Amino acid sequence: MALAALRGDRTRAELGEPFGVHPNQVQLWKNRLECQATKIFRKGNGAGKDRWAEIKELLANIGQLTMERDFLSRIRQVCCS
Repeated sequence: MALAALRGDRTRAELGEPFGVHPNQVQLWKNRLECQATKIFRKGNGAGKDRWAEIKELLANIGQLTMERDFLSRIRQVCCS
């Protein structure tokens, strides 16, 4: 959306309307992209990191948190019944 706002072929309202995004938010994203585009698109910004390893770690965390939640839910049922 920020890139489309930079192109300037549609208004902020036209860009945000299909997604329910306020025109001011579109402007904020556009401004942030203008200020940080060099940093965002710079070669070596970490985009080449092993994403699969990161995804695997996040899925493991989700599994662990799910087990903890279920365990605590069972304890609460026993204690509060």
